[in-house]
Amino acid sequence: MKYIFYCLLLTTQIVTAQKLKKGDKAVITNLQKHINYLANDALEGRRTGSKGEKLAYEYISNEFFKAGLAPKGNDATFLQGFDVNDGKMVSNTSHLFINDNDLVMDKDYFPLDFSCNASLNAVGSIALQENGSPWFYDIKEMLETNKNNPHFNLTDAIKIKVADAAKKRATGFFIFNSSAMADDLTFDPKVKSELTAIPVIYITKAGKEKYLKDETASQDIQLKISIVDTKRVGHNVIGYLDNHAANTIIIGAHYDHLGYGEDHNSLYTGTTPQIHNGADDNASGTAAVIELSKLLKASKLKNNNYLFICFSGEELGLFGSKYFTEHPTIDMAHVNYMINLDMVGRLNDSTHGLNIGGYGTSPVWGQTLSPHDKFFKIKFDSSGTGPSDHTSFYRKNIPVLFFFTGIHSDYHKPTDDADKINYTGEWMVVKYIYSLLEDTNKKEKLAFAKTRESGMSSTTSFKVALGIMPDYTFSGIGVRADGISEGKVAQRAGIKAGDVIIQLGEYKFSDLQTYMQTLNKFNEGDATKVKVKRGNEELVFDIVF
Repeated sequence: MKYIFYCLLLTTQIVTAQKLKKGDKAVITNLQKHINYLANDALEGRRTGSKGEKLAYEYISNEFFKAGLAPKGNDATFLQGFDVNDGKMVSNTSHLFINDNDLVMDKDYFPLDFSCNASLNAVGSIALQENGSPWFYDIKEMLETNKNNPHFNLTDAIKIKVADAAKKRATGFFIFNSSAMADDLTFDPKVKSELTAIPVIYITKAGKEKYLKDETASQDIQLKISIVDTKRVGHNVIGYLDNHAANTIIIGAHYDHLGYGEDHNSLYTGTTPQIHNGADDNASGTAAVIELSKLLKASKLKNNNYLFICFSGEELGLFGSKYFTEHPTIDMAHVNYMINLDMVGRLNDSTHGLNIGGYGTSPVWGQTLSPHDKFFKIKFDSSGTGPSDHTSFYRKNIPVLFFFTGIHSDYHKPTDDADKINYTGEWMVVKYIYSLLEDTNKKEKLAFAKTRESGMSSTTSFKVALGIMPDYTFSGIGVRADGISEGKVAQRAGIKAGDVIIQLGEYKFSDLQTYMQTLNKFNEGDATKVKVKRGNEELVFDIVF
């Protein structure tokens, strides 16, 4: 039976190969060249803001130039830069002197990540806690008292102590641990939280033993803490085909991937960091955009202009596409529609399954697209949102289509390599999209239609949902709603897009991660309150999950 199946498969492949024309083979060769370059180890996974991203955007820019596109980024280039907040770091201007001894950062001390920035020149003693002086606090008793308490949170407990000390006019708060119990306190550069009113410094066991051995002695303390935001710069690559038409079709794909998994979005479970080459995700889509730019440059489809965008920052939460839609380099009022290609390189040779999202974003799609295709078995999804860049355009009331050949076992793993791409299958996807562009070439500007909201992630499940689409680019405290799902809890309560959710019930949270942890504390049917910031106002809504 296996032999018969193999013969049938081989016959199908041979027939397909025989049907390929010289031009088809040339495009397939180009697709292979693009993907082999972008998914090469030398690019180290094309992490946003990395040297690998630079090599990728230089390659794409050069391909756009060779295709005859005009640069449509910033400053007459193909590039549009945008900032990505990468957390925070302790500036090298920070220091701590105790009795003129220069303590070493991380070895002897470090600020906690919720510490405010401050300078301090004072005298203090471990044995005394006086107004107008720095306080010292041993967390030994706190740890030992709560060692069997599963609900105890050391960080929260310390924050309470610091707030009390600040009210009593302490000028700084120095923590140490004399117990044998580990406290696991670190400076976490990714944590977002409200800052304390006074600086909070952790003195290590080595630092305590060397510089604070006498707990009754007065200590001359000179402190400066400077914690600064760290940023990296991502780059969209934008090329324009100007046909002097009234409207423009945008064709896009993200070219960034996961690097070595530094941003904790990998599904790799090993302990040794490995390069995530992202051949399908999304060197495949990027290659398709490059080839479509060449086909359209040479075509007679002149009733629209075409804007080709390769986005970065998609893997971080649609950073590049969101930035473009908020800082467009063309007039968005004259955008006809947007096509997004994300993971189009793994077409199954037996099923020919092709997923097309955004089917409901314009009534024209129902007239133009049919599930009965001679080659593809097409599955439509009406939603204009989802975990890829078309979402950013849908939010600007632009019709979208999202092309995707399906999830696979190499998704977000180091094994997503170029030798696993179905290049002939990808060419068939490119031809399908080109045919769609032909079909809409002489149509008027497409009408937009709202659709249901689709989730941004298929890998995380919750007992309850608020019904918001989070803004992953938001760097403030809380979670900003980028969109509100129709008929869900948030909409029924009166929460609006742009609101920043900061508290559910008694639980405050600082970022998306702690928000998701908070959601799991509730069950369906639970009634609670949600606190949001709307501009300068704080509003409280009653909700039932």
